[in-house]
Amino acid sequence: MRKLLIVIDMQRDFVDGALGTKEAQQIVPLVVNKIREFKGDIFVTYDTHFENYMDTSEGKNLPVPHCIEGTPGWELNEEIALALSDKEYTPVKKPTFGSVLLPELIRERVGDEEFSIELVGLCTDICVVSNALILKANFPEVNISVDPLCCAGVTLDKHNSAIETMRSCQIEIKEGN
Repeated sequence: MRKLLIVIDMQRDFVDGALGTKEAQQIVPLVVNKIREFKGDIFVTYDTHFENYMDTSEGKNLPVPHCIEGTPGWELNEEIALALSDKEYTPVKKPTFGSVLLPELIRERVGDEEFSIELVGLCTDICVVSNALILKANFPEVNISVDPLCCAGVTLDKHNSAIETMRSCQIEIKEGN
């Protein structure tokens, strides 16, 4: 069975930049280990905004410019980039929380093979849960899992709520990994 790892938005602005948190910084070594040990296909999403961010719906609701393409904050966290440097991976730019392109890219990659998907990254309660639900809707019979130790939310309560939402939607929550 083919295995896919989806690394969600491990960008500088979410780790220690404009929207960074200590919880996001704490998961970096765990995500690095996950990437290094993973044997399979890796997809890496990039939250991608532009100079007009403040004029967008998201910008009006979250008035903190972040992940503006071409800026240092848009780039991957240095440790994550280093872990990926000797791996092949597919970058996926996404202009909003969940990527509608990601399922298409997965279909192209796996064809008729059986596969499983594991998600890690930031933020559990926004982009991780959005992508997990999009993937579950597109691949209802595929085992989709999330490693909660390799995710961080805006707050711990929101992280835990998102984990419970995903569990309710039959996304496997890896325990003790």
